[in-house]
Amino acid sequence: MEKELKYCFNNGGLLDNALRHSSFVNEQPNQTLTDNERLEFLGDAVLNLVIGHLLMRSFPELPEGDLSRMRANMVNETQLASLARKIDLGYYLKLGKGEVQTNGHDKNSILSDAFEAVVAAVYLDGGFQNAFDFVQNQFSSLFLSAETIKQTHDAKSRLQELVQTFKGPLPEYRVVQETGPDHDKTFLVHLTLGGLETSGAGRSKKYAEQEAALKALDLLKLKTKTTPDADR
Repeated sequence: MEKELKYCFNNGGLLDNALRHSSFVNEQPNQTLTDNERLEFLGDAVLNLVIGHLLMRSFPELPEGDLSRMRANMVNETQLASLARKIDLGYYLKLGKGEVQTNGHDKNSILSDAFEAVVAAVYLDGGFQNAFDFVQNQFSSLFLSAETIKQTHDAKSRLQELVQTFKGPLPEYRVVQETGPDHDKTFLVHLTLGGLETSGAGRSKKYAEQEAALKALDLLKLKTKTTPDADR
């Protein structure tokens, strides 16, 4: 696991704790064992601080609202679970029999929680700089595409300007679904623009709307490219 993390622990017990799910602890006769939930709590705070710092450094011109949306869509259950899979975190998790039987090693919720716990373990073991370096390394691929994320942040404005230029109907956004707990909700938004329909998902209504707007812009560009001049 340390080879996957590219970090060597001074206190191996912290890593062991980070990989110990509550379902495993509940089945053990040793009552002194602790699960990774407290580390998960701390890791969430460390992640948000580091990603916030990196976003501010990478995009000094963006306002707070855009930075918040970008961070929310980088530090969420789906994204963290994806990062956990890249380092094969599920293989090393200690789970109870029930979770093992229901493929708990590949559940987004368990993987994302364990990833946060590992971040906290690195922080407690090696201090903030080591935790910062670890998070920066793990999120490097996301920051390589962050410029694309930046370009999407004003998709709603660009779509509105486009339809106003052609004096068409304004886009309508409607939340059609909300999933997940209150602290980690995912919103699904449906966009209608004349006969055009798209949808977007995100940790906030605003980001879901931006995603739906970006898809609508892409469809309009495609339609423009494939429509003969005579038919315009």
